Amino acid sequence: MTVTIRRLLGGLFGTTFGGAVLATLVLAGWALWSGGVLDGPIAREVRASSVYVAPGVDLDRPAAERIIGNRRLVVLLMAPGDDLRAACKQTERAASGTLVLVVSQTGQEWDTYGCSRFPQRGNRDFGRAIVMETTINRGIDAFVDQPLEALKVVTLNYDLLVRAGTVPDGARTISPSLPRYLLAGAAAGGVVAGAAGLWLIGRRAGRLAHARQARRAGYADGRADLTAATAALAQQIVDLDQQLGGRRSKAKPAYLRLASDYTRLLDEVTAVRADDESAVRRLHEQVDTLSRQASRLADEPGVPSKAL
Repeated sequence: MTVTIRRLLGGLFGTTFGGAVLATLVLAGWALWSGGVLDGPIAREVRASSVYVAPGVDLDRPAAERIIGNRRLVVLLMAPGDDLRAACKQTERAASGTLVLVVSQTGQEWDTYGCSRFPQRGNRDFGRAIVMETTINRGIDAFVDQPLEALKVVTLNYDLLVRAGTVPDGARTISPSLPRYLLAGAAAGGVVAGAAGLWLIGRRAGRLAHARQARRAGYADGRADLTAATAALAQQIVDLDQQLGGRRSKAKPAYLRLASDYTRLLDEVTAVRADDESAVRRLHEQVDTLSRQASRLADEPGVPSKAL
């Protein structure tokens, strides 16, 4: 029986055509697996999105995605009682290269679990991962009934981690899995015809992807600059608040107006689309204007210098 099976397999795969069929089947299996055919609902969602909302949880997901933008940050909003650690584990491959925060409302506070999906090559990277996971959720318990406001705090924590060099700077890159499914379909359709069709489709897809990536890179650079300028302005306002404290000063009304203008502007920065170049440029100019105002306030007489 064993000899017969070996003879059949040898006759089938011992030829050039049979070897090509075997290689194509292996390639198709890899394509399906790497494309996420075995993924759970969380992994399938976060492959192409920065937000996962569990069934039954009320959240304006498009607004949440706009708040996170193109940061290397993924937030999972789970239902009360869900296993947050298990949810985070499902993102191991799908959210590679990101910082994942899992949250669930528990009474009057958020239950949180963080996991870094950045590569860890030594003790230094391991220590950075711990800092990320313990810092990203700070301050969100003040907004238990306002998940979008809590998400804004999370993004501010993320930006501070980027400024500190703990989280690598740059935008998240999402690799679409569609070409891999196309590869698997072409393998099932036939070796010769499928390979030829795949080659033609691959060339066309590569050109379109290159052009699309170039456009997205331009949008991402503008949005990243705006995000960095906004984070720097936030730090200036924090420094001014520490300098002024509870003191009476002629600069205090101007500082309050500045803080109010920043709060209003932050909502616009959060909502702006990365591909809206004119809006991004306009908001960047407004941020620069407020930053110059903050610098002038810090240098005004009567404002104590920041403690070293």
